[in-house]
Amino acid sequence: MTENREQNSQKKSKDCVLVFCAHNDDNIIGAGGTIAKYAKEGKRVVTIIFSYGEMSHPHLREKLVIETRVKESHKAQAILGEDEVIYLGLKEGNFMQSAKDKKIDSNIKKIIREKNPSKIFVHSIDDPHPDHQAVYDIINSILDEIKYKGDVYSFDVWTLVNIRKRDAPKLVVDIQDTFAIKTKAFKAHKSQKVARIILTWSMYLKAVLNGINNGVKYAEVFYKIR
Repeated sequence: MTENREQNSQKKSKDCVLVFCAHNDDNIIGAGGTIAKYAKEGKRVVTIIFSYGEMSHPHLREKLVIETRVKESHKAQAILGEDEVIYLGLKEGNFMQSAKDKKIDSNIKKIIREKNPSKIFVHSIDDPHPDHQAVYDIINSILDEIKYKGDVYSFDVWTLVNIRKRDAPKLVVDIQDTFAIKTKAFKAHKSQKVARIILTWSMYLKAVLNGINNGVKYAEVFYKIR
């Protein structure tokens, strides 16, 4: 019992970062290099995933798709060095209603209180994917309610360039040492063949362009929204 208490105390004393995302590869595409970097620095990184991504293979049984995607996310978690991955189990394509039905607000508030993060990362409001927009809205509404005082940053998945945010406060993270870890974690999602084909090139391009604009080889850029 004493040893468990000591381990829990050590975990709580570490700086914690929360990443909220819709699907279990979004965190990698948007912030995988940063997650790996923070983990290497000894921070606790916890990703909270809103859905199991059960609609990614409509021709397969839902249970099988969920099992496959969870296995892949745990492989990616180990590669990135994440402390924990939490699934909320919302239905894809209808997050707002599903969130109300499952009353997940209290669950998310509990996670934030227990983890006490110094930083939170969430989808961008400009991301065209409706599930990503719903995550942004849900999290920001909750942060308003609880009067969260830490820093909140947005990451992009389907948005290649953010022109209108040019003058917004930014967090630039040099991921030269962790970009290979990011790509390896993304490749762990073997079932997501279409997404990997479509998004791998943009993931590389964004890392290179962000690097050029900030004097490093590869970088991830996040916009401060709170």
